[in-house]
Amino acid sequence: MGKDDIYVALLGLGTVGMGVYKVMKTQESQMQQKLNSVLHIKKILVRDAKKHAGDVDDPSMLTESYKEIIEDPEIRIVIEVIGGMEPAYTYIRDAICAGKSVVTANKDLIAERGGELMALAEEHHVDLRFEASVAGGIPIISPLKNSLAANEISQVMGIVNGTTNYILTKMTEEGMDYEEALQEATALGYAEADPTADVEGYDAGRKIAIMATIAFHSRVTFQDVYTEGITKITAKDIEYAKTLGWVIKLIALARNTDTGIEVRVHPMLIPADHPLATVGGSYNAVYVHGDAVEDVMFYGRGAGEMPTASAVMGDVFSVARHTAYDSQGSTRDNVYRNIPVKSIENTKSSYFLRMEVEDKPGVLASIASIFGNNSVSIKQVIQRDKIENNAELVIITSEVKERHIRDALLVLHSSSVVKGVSSVIRVY
Repeated sequence: MGKDDIYVALLGLGTVGMGVYKVMKTQESQMQQKLNSVLHIKKILVRDAKKHAGDVDDPSMLTESYKEIIEDPEIRIVIEVIGGMEPAYTYIRDAICAGKSVVTANKDLIAERGGELMALAEEHHVDLRFEASVAGGIPIISPLKNSLAANEISQVMGIVNGTTNYILTKMTEEGMDYEEALQEATALGYAEADPTADVEGYDAGRKIAIMATIAFHSRVTFQDVYTEGITKITAKDIEYAKTLGWVIKLIALARNTDTGIEVRVHPMLIPADHPLATVGGSYNAVYVHGDAVEDVMFYGRGAGEMPTASAVMGDVFSVARHTAYDSQGSTRDNVYRNIPVKSIENTKSSYFLRMEVEDKPGVLASIASIFGNNSVSIKQVIQRDKIENNAELVIITSEVKERHIRDALLVLHSSSVVKGVSSVIRVY
């Protein structure tokens, strides 16, 4: 091995793994100038080496044995793009303990056990980087850690799941219903065969847990995040939102308040002139507020082979520079606060409620009384459509605690004049 050569191992050769391999090959001629060293993939861990023999220039680099990687002293950097909790956790842990720096795109693992792995990396004086775990090719982890480090960040919010954003965009722009938009997203490869993690908000929940931890310097895990998906959003909700000057998006929100951290993922009506409202299709964006910088937004492709590979390789290049100058382990977890995470019941929002009620005098007064008795103030009422002998009401509340709106909904559901509450959506 020459003094300017750094050998790496790649764990996984799926969509992102192939992207990493391609970027590595494309960048090879410029590495000496960019890094003062040259990166070489020495080993690629796969389940079936024969199956992938035609995917790489040199099939001898393929291995089915992780032990072969972990015991090779020449391999300085391990790139993990397998995903999931296991065996990824064991592989990363063992690589760190063997003195190898790690770059991962694994949001599941970082959202739940990132603190543990960062502490291990610091102990063994190696790097652990995970830019690609959030928002694909959009650089957001590094800006939060570095470029915005001099700010007291009070809020991070964003559209960080391309599948749900594509579905909601189709519903908004083409009037599709949810199922139709989901089918199109699946046909185009934006949605998995089982889209649960996306459409129920779990994917976005893991990403906002990672960003909140970095932004507020306090540990937030996926278990702390309230998640609610888009499966109940209807074309009628979107139509009303347009009438009111709003757009419905699945928003991941982390807010540092005087009483604790709010961290949640759910559909939200946001003003049509808000920068996030114009983020369409499968694109992602993250909107950050800091005391010095004020508002900044990061926008781009949130997933896919090459955008994610771009983020992975950005981290690999950074680690390679540290390796070339023997400065590995210089990045720290930087979690030094212990701020409580608020339960969803104690957060505040305005709410959009769509309900079917009896069409007769006194109904609105009855509903207003129920809200008033539960500390909910009505800001706006719209009555537009009739459903057989009933009326459809849309009510916008003033800002209220979640537990109060839930109490009011319990009474509404048992009221004889309310035939059903179709939608409850938070308003930004």
